[in-house]
Amino acid sequence: MRIGYARVSTKDQSLDMQLDALQEAGCDRIFKEHASGTKASRPELDKAMSHLRAGDTIVVYKLDRLGRSLPHLVTLVSDLKEKEIAFESLKDGIKLDDTAVGQMIFNIFASFAQFERDLIRERTIAGLEAARARGRRGGRPGGISKEARIKAAAAKTMYESGDFTSRQIQEQLNISSATMYKYLREMGVKIQTIR
Repeated sequence: MRIGYARVSTKDQSLDMQLDALQEAGCDRIFKEHASGTKASRPELDKAMSHLRAGDTIVVYKLDRLGRSLPHLVTLVSDLKEKEIAFESLKDGIKLDDTAVGQMIFNIFASFAQFERDLIRERTIAGLEAARARGRRGGRPGGISKEARIKAAAAKTMYESGDFTSRQIQEQLNISSATMYKYLREMGVKIQTIR
């Protein structure tokens, strides 16, 4: 079975050109989507993927209609390959199947995707090093959130009063034992060994 997938970024754009090409390419069923390519959630693409079986082909008008980015496209195509589903991009003249040419094209895509991931990693490392050189540190800020600080203050008051057991404090504040002790340490409370 040949399953078509057509996508435009906005409601104002027309799918007609893509639909005509997909019908002419012999698609048995076509899924139509009005969504930005950068959106992670694309319900019609998910439906199209769920209809595909081993031996089927998913057909798109152009590569950029399917993937949000090159790594995303390679991930999708890898999933298709694993399920023995072919992929075809009409305008780009690309057919990824089990032929030698199809395998070669897939490997080229995978190489470019890896290259893009490596570039992002290198830029991230360079940015962190530059920030460290200026005295800034990356990662999450230390401490606890403003909301947690309120519970931490309550835990401190209850703990230091001696009127509550650890379990009662946890139940009253709806927190775990580990969280309670974290809050107490954050508030500078000297924790007794037996409580």
